[in-house]
Amino acid sequence: MTLLLVLAASMFADFRNVLAGRLVIAFALGTAAHAVTASIGAGEPISVWHAPLIALSTGDIVVFWLFTRALFDDAFVLRWWHGLIWAAVVTFSFVNCIWIAPGGHARVAITTVNLLALVFIALAVAQTVGSWSADLVERRRRVRVFIVAASALYGGMNALLQIAYAGSRVTVEWANVLNAAVLVAIVAAITWAMMRVDGADLFAVPVEPVIANAQPAAMEEAADQRLVNTLMRLMADERIYRQDNVTIGTLATRLKIPEYRLRRLINQRLGYRNFNVFLNNHRIEEAKAALADPSQAEVPVITIAMDAGFQSLGPFNRAFKATTGVTPTEYRKLKVSAA
Repeated sequence: MTLLLVLAASMFADFRNVLAGRLVIAFALGTAAHAVTASIGAGEPISVWHAPLIALSTGDIVVFWLFTRALFDDAFVLRWWHGLIWAAVVTFSFVNCIWIAPGGHARVAITTVNLLALVFIALAVAQTVGSWSADLVERRRRVRVFIVAASALYGGMNALLQIAYAGSRVTVEWANVLNAAVLVAIVAAITWAMMRVDGADLFAVPVEPVIANAQPAAMEEAADQRLVNTLMRLMADERIYRQDNVTIGTLATRLKIPEYRLRRLINQRLGYRNFNVFLNNHRIEEAKAALADPSQAEVPVITIAMDAGFQSLGPFNRAFKATTGVTPTEYRKLKVSAA
């Protein structure tokens, strides 16, 4: 609990204005509530004051899922319905504690809540795996997977033990000792990892993306700059971003360098944290030029999107508005009016 509270205080001091940072604070506090209330098998009767802590502990799994979304997707935005999901889980857990479990349905109540926890753990793991290849920040690639894998391991173990001993009439001492020991080890490891890694590597800091003609820094190595120039020629002249399923491996093969080096170049030299954002910014620049071109005024927006490398209209519209602040159709109208 002390480590969790220290972690929450540290995150509040440094990253309270960052969404992922705020979610870490909420997750740490919810995990502290879990540390107070976690018990495998029979325990003391649940009091009115104990039930809210258990409910907050259960809702922590939703916070964990949202944290992975915010940490692994720099464009993630917290929506009102995310709060509704959290509130629904917390309310359901509270009702379980006060009415369902005491009413003779303890096994059903415990099993249902922990199956729900496993669902959110699976969603968090899926987010981790799905966004792994596009992450350009090497330290974040290593640390974030450790954090989520460790937390998911503990959450999964705890949920399975709860289900296995749901409704047990005795407290399973060995399971409680194992549960507490793993929790302590994971919290200590996460705290140690957070102290060794620059928070800016984990939490997104807005950067101005570079599309072309990247200017080298004063001390930039000549070899790296030649690679950056070659990469930018691939994007500007060959428009390799138009290809289907282009990956960082594809570009690394073309440049004849390891993937880790290309990730470092795009991240450290061009300022991108995500490979898909890097590609989409080039695609959007091409689309902007086409939408502003009077000779293409009759070309459908979806045709321009597909020509630029997007696979469908929905993702193009969302990415375009996130970058420019307006929809493609509005952008075209603005350019026509200006002309």
